[in-house]
Amino acid sequence: MSFSSDLDGLDLLVVPVTAFEQNCAVLWDPASRHAVVVDPGGDVPRVMRELEARDLTLDAILLTHGHLDHAGGGDALRTAASRRQGAMVPVIGPDARDAFLLSGIAAQAAHFGLDGMQDVTVDRYVADNDTLSLLGRTFLVRHVPGHTPGHVIFHDAHARFAFVGDTLFRGSVGRTDFPYGDGPLLIRMVAERLLPLGDDVTILPGHGGITTIGQERRVNPFLR
Repeated sequence: MSFSSDLDGLDLLVVPVTAFEQNCAVLWDPASRHAVVVDPGGDVPRVMRELEARDLTLDAILLTHGHLDHAGGGDALRTAASRRQGAMVPVIGPDARDAFLLSGIAAQAAHFGLDGMQDVTVDRYVADNDTLSLLGRTFLVRHVPGHTPGHVIFHDAHARFAFVGDTLFRGSVGRTDFPYGDGPLLIRMVAERLLPLGDDVTILPGHGGITTIGQERRVNPFLR
């Protein structure tokens, strides 16, 4: 089920996509009708319908990391939105260390028996402490590896909000049982690069419900 919220002047719609119920986010300025989409893992026709129903112009597609459930629809969304708008929509992120995952999405999807997911060639990789100027806001990029080597998060300090992908969840953290996963590194990076954002910062994980940094600092067993 999708849900919506207001982020201090920007509107947010979260649409769980694919069998993985991944939180694809549409964030837009209601005045200008310009938008960004974060982690379009799939179900691109559904995402396009949400954009078209609100008459939104897509300025960029942001990827937190290279897993198929977060990036598998990135290429198709770029193609569909660029065709609709008559100008290329860039795919931005993650860190270049996830390039091997982005180039293996179709193979991952075939392994799971999933259709409609494609490899993604991004227009711009990002690095720790980069900033992105979108929708009249500045988004700070933090590199938070462990779940994947190139995982990043996008933090809007003005709205006290962050898109954190599969780093930190309500009551849990991202999986690290992959050949390239690193559990101790993930916990350390969450402590060093997420928790200092502030207890009042609301976070949207890649799956499940919204929570706050403060709530997870208090009750998340992985952070004790």
